[in-house]
Amino acid sequence: MASDQPTLPPGDPVCPGCQAEGTLLLPCGHSLCQSCLQLCQQELGQEQQGCTECYGRDLFDNVLKSLFDSLFQGQPRRVGAGAELGLGLIGEDSAETEDDKVCVRHGESLSLFCMEDEELICEQCQTEEHEGHTCSGTEEAVQECKTELKSALRSLQDKLETINTAKQNWQETAEHIRKQTQHAMRMIRADFEKLHQFLRDEEASILTSLKEEEEQKSHKTKDKIDRLAEESSSLIEIINSTEEAMVSEDTEFLKNYKKTSRCFRVECTPQDLKETSGSLIDMAKHLGCLKFRVWEKMQTVVTYTPVILDPNTADTCLSLSDDLTVMRYTDEDQQVPDNPERFCYYECALGSEALGSGRHSWDVEVGDSSEWALGVVNESVQRKEWFPPSPERGMWTLCYYRDHYRAPNATSDQLPVKKKPQRVRVQLDWDAGRVTFSDASDNTMLYRFKAKFTEKLYPYFSNTCKRHPLRILSEKVAVYTE
Repeated sequence: MASDQPTLPPGDPVCPGCQAEGTLLLPCGHSLCQSCLQLCQQELGQEQQGCTECYGRDLFDNVLKSLFDSLFQGQPRRVGAGAELGLGLIGEDSAETEDDKVCVRHGESLSLFCMEDEELICEQCQTEEHEGHTCSGTEEAVQECKTELKSALRSLQDKLETINTAKQNWQETAEHIRKQTQHAMRMIRADFEKLHQFLRDEEASILTSLKEEEEQKSHKTKDKIDRLAEESSSLIEIINSTEEAMVSEDTEFLKNYKKTSRCFRVECTPQDLKETSGSLIDMAKHLGCLKFRVWEKMQTVVTYTPVILDPNTADTCLSLSDDLTVMRYTDEDQQVPDNPERFCYYECALGSEALGSGRHSWDVEVGDSSEWALGVVNESVQRKEWFPPSPERGMWTLCYYRDHYRAPNATSDQLPVKKKPQRVRVQLDWDAGRVTFSDASDNTMLYRFKAKFTEKLYPYFSNTCKRHPLRILSEKVAVYTE
């Protein structure tokens, strides 16, 4: 078979198999080189007509035809659909049913709809198979089914709206998380830069002190070296002149003896010859407990606040400072998610940590704020509804409003406060069940709650004064050793 095939002239297409020139033209119209043709005959057999390209195309057509047969098995198909794909007819059922409004069993018109089985039937079907079923005419059934589908569709649309709303909320939450992260990163970098700058300044200060001590003590040492060098030169000169006088004639020697002997009266005190104490660098001063001394000095730039505001609990009308210690009331709502921790009907925010067993205390600068509230609330306090604050609802607070102080309880009577405090101290003794409010300037008690706590409590802060913020005061930091 191979020997009878003509070879194409040079310049014809190369072999599609190995890209070699000198291909043979096959009866199917394709071209192969001698090597690929022999390989094709070995794989397909000597009796196989055509080549690998023909075989591959036929194989693809057969596979595609089988795939369509399996997908549309038992379904009516349009005549010629397979021909358009080059596959011929696909299946035997190639024509649609001529009249889909006629019962295939009884040949009668499908004029009824069984509401129970949900299918079109004829009158004879109702008598035989659907006796006792609720059946309606097609027009009436269409209206009933459409009404039912409209109701179901409305429910699905409501669900879709709920899902889209939830999706939008989560997208806003994701964006808020991104903004929170970026803001936190900026603040962290700024705070660490302050610490780095403090350490760099301390390093420079300590190195400068070391350098100054070195220059001071090196200068003293150099002065002594120069003085000793001068005395050494003077002694060398005396020794040389004395040695010269001793080798002179007797008369000359005696004549100059008085002058020569005076040179030996040069005094050299012991202090000039011995090293004095404190002449070396004070290594202990510069290296001793270096890290601790720097850490101790760091108290001047490091502040400690016993309570930190949690921005995730703050009402939208409140703005918090970057260090989360100052609360401001604003007319413009903050663009924040409505997360479960956030209050909706109280202009307030909570502390970042729940307080349990033990004693806790923090001072708040209320200043000239015209309306504020401080205290503690239960960890489980409701945050998405409004109710009068009271211990029964898990809120122990001291409120200031319209120049009156009140502690919401059973009576909520006005409290007799003689001097308006600028700073209020809140003290919590969880084990003893006490919440005490006092003037931080002189510890004058304003009010005290007595209760039995059953869960952890959060510090509570509220402010609705536009002109004056609330500020949680920092405490003095001290470093002690044991």
